[in-house]
Amino acid sequence: MSREANLPETYCRPLYRADQVRELDKRTIAAGIEGFALMQRAAAAAWQSLKARWPEIRSLSVLCGGGNNGGDGHVLAALAAAEGLAVQRILLKPLEELSGDARHAADMATAAGVGAEPWRSDIRLVGALVVDALLGTGLGGEVRGEAREAIEAINASGLPILSIDIPSGLHADTGAVLGVAVKATRTVTFIGDKLGLHTGAAPARVGEVDFRALGVDADAETDLVPAARLLDAGMIAAWLPPRARSAHKGDFGHALVLGGAPGFGGAALLAAEACARLGAGKVSLATAPEHVTASLVRRPEVMVHGMRGAGDLGELPEQADVLVVGPGLGQGSWGQGMLQAALATDKPLVVDADALNLLATRFTGQRRENWVLTPHPGEAARLLDLSAGEIESDRPAAALALQQRYGGVVVLKGAGSLVAGPEGLAVCPYGNPGMASGGMGDALSGILGALLAQGLLLETAVRLGVLVHALAADIAAEQGGERGLLAGDLAFCARTLVNPTMGVDDAAATR
Repeated sequence: MSREANLPETYCRPLYRADQVRELDKRTIAAGIEGFALMQRAAAAAWQSLKARWPEIRSLSVLCGGGNNGGDGHVLAALAAAEGLAVQRILLKPLEELSGDARHAADMATAAGVGAEPWRSDIRLVGALVVDALLGTGLGGEVRGEAREAIEAINASGLPILSIDIPSGLHADTGAVLGVAVKATRTVTFIGDKLGLHTGAAPARVGEVDFRALGVDADAETDLVPAARLLDAGMIAAWLPPRARSAHKGDFGHALVLGGAPGFGGAALLAAEACARLGAGKVSLATAPEHVTASLVRRPEVMVHGMRGAGDLGELPEQADVLVVGPGLGQGSWGQGMLQAALATDKPLVVDADALNLLATRFTGQRRENWVLTPHPGEAARLLDLSAGEIESDRPAAALALQQRYGGVVVLKGAGSLVAGPEGLAVCPYGNPGMASGGMGDALSGILGALLAQGLLLETAVRLGVLVHALAADIAAEQGGERGLLAGDLAFCARTLVNPTMGVDDAAATR
């Protein structure tokens, strides 16, 4: 049932750190393209992106910083003026202090008849759209002074905003806000897509991300290993081909969910149902006896077992192909016994919720290669003995640190969920704020358990599971809105995702 180890990179756009993109830029220039010519390409791409998104716009306010990012803004201003738009050009650095390509770009805008005015705290943005060309990917410290004032004014304007390369104030590697950051409507980014545009605070700041390679083939630079890969919906069909018509339930594995301590039955029921809906051949649920009736009523297809404690498990863990431990587990003696029983097996594990908290407190020092840990930032902080703020300040580093310490594959949940494993880092660009409700992590655990039960290799299963979970939430939000989105809404939407059909009458096309 296993698949090949390597993931289909066709469906995973490479993401880079800022220093890697700067190196790509240098190599492109060294190959024979002048720096200013590359700047003109970037500005032209940004201008085309602007026109495609806002074809009716007839006036702009372009705010230019002192570096190459500002140079892109100057050239865009010249292009807009040449097409008859009214352009307000606002300078964070006086023209006479500019140098190199940035000065050349500023002179080009001036020659095109674009006026220039210095930044003032009381300045009025008169354009119908704002172009943010203030700060680029080289920013490392907190934004201060006039740049901070300008960003706050942009955000307060109520106007649509195009950010060039990255919203000013956003860290290009981590997605953290460096004091203050522009909240763009669209971000057009160049040469190599940046990791920091897709996780942490970035999803709330970048708007639509429009990647333009500018003719640079980053994949050809084989010594520059991408910092991460961006997951894509195309992975689902690539890794879940149609089932054989002769298939039976034994072909698709047996998943065991351990959870639902006395008084906490709902989480385990959600995980078990998601596991069944995603195609596991058999699903068993080991839960406190008082939850058995609720499970039979909610989902009779799940084989539920009432457990007074881990001693009642018997041979059940050995009969399963994968164990999901944590949903509704609690941190008392019942939950501790269940986790201990799971750790005693050599079966693949999906570890979530209170099982993670117990790993951080009662079962310290554990490491194995056949498990997946799925912490949110608070749980990740406990596992690494850090604060949640430290986790969020550099989510990629935290995900990698968790994987290095605990082994296996780690999912750091949140906006732009990260998957860290032996193949590297992956980022999920899907999902929505409606997922900020109880039980979402339990649904993810069940999805992961189902995919592992069906024979997918660990890292492949985890990347696919995170992808399906987020996309299912997006479908559910489209159907009924983000507010009031429940974890129980995801199972059916996720089932639809893993069963694309090519024709209504073609049963063999289902997956």
